[in-house]
Amino acid sequence: MSPREYDESDVKIRSGRGSRPRTKTRPEHADAESAMVVTVDRGRWGCVLDSDPHRHVTAMRARELGRTPIVVGDQVDVVGDLTGRPDSLARIVRRSDRRTVLRRTADDTDPTERVVVANADQLLVVVALADPPPRTGLVDRTLIAAYAGGLRPILCLTKTDLAPAAPFAEQFADLELTVITAGRGEPIDEVEALLAGQVTVLLGHSGVGKSTLVNRLVPQAERATGEVSGVGKGKHTSTQSVALPLPGGGWVIDTPGIRSFGLAHIEPNDVLRAFSDLADAIKDCPRGCGHMGPPADPECALDALTGAPARRVAAARRLLSALSEGSAY
Repeated sequence: MSPREYDESDVKIRSGRGSRPRTKTRPEHADAESAMVVTVDRGRWGCVLDSDPHRHVTAMRARELGRTPIVVGDQVDVVGDLTGRPDSLARIVRRSDRRTVLRRTADDTDPTERVVVANADQLLVVVALADPPPRTGLVDRTLIAAYAGGLRPILCLTKTDLAPAAPFAEQFADLELTVITAGRGEPIDEVEALLAGQVTVLLGHSGVGKSTLVNRLVPQAERATGEVSGVGKGKHTSTQSVALPLPGGGWVIDTPGIRSFGLAHIEPNDVLRAFSDLADAIKDCPRGCGHMGPPADPECALDALTGAPARRVAAARRLLSALSEGSAY
């Protein structure tokens, strides 16, 4: 390099102001519009505006929200481009408090909670009576999650052409659980009536006919369906949770088929508080009572109940047994 002379143009002068100072003051976004999250996909959230449910807006999470989790069913406030045009992008600036939460963990030793859906009114547990065979344990666990999360559980039995519904439904009689059937050739008027005007999340094993039911409830949904594999486990035909509007009002949230349902985040009291006739009784239990009765809990106040409440205690204790077994499958 040849030498050259330097002059004042080579000297960089600092302004003294530096970079803009940071502030903890957050914008109020007074003009934000309320919306419901209906899809989640790789850092983008699909939302429908409360003021115009037919307008679908794609949004990103605003920086001020940090890592605030946002799931299908969340009520959020959005700003920015709310036209819903292709390639437009809005921002989620607030997440409202959740009314209900359906949570699970990977297994019963995993301390990390995963929020499946927020703000649902009902949990429709979809179970096939055959192919794949029904599993009482998984139903018990999903009921526990519903009770603890504030959702009203409903048991929906499919593939009624392959096996009778009564024997399986009878196992849940003392829980006063609503049980309905939705076989392939049956009308679904009863299902539609229960779901009208409500936000309902569907949950079940892969291959039980969940997506087929969604397609009957929302014909334009076109959810993928598949055959059950030869080992008795269904194929995962739904890969993302999605909220779909029902023709008669309300929403149905289809979720991917589950293979396990961990409950590491739930305590026995969380379950029994959902039973109004048992919640008062456990106030007299000693601290740390697991409510299972003798010999594990010899001073459990539930043992003093008789008659119909006693049958409810037995049914509730079956759920608590499923909670304490330590198997998420």
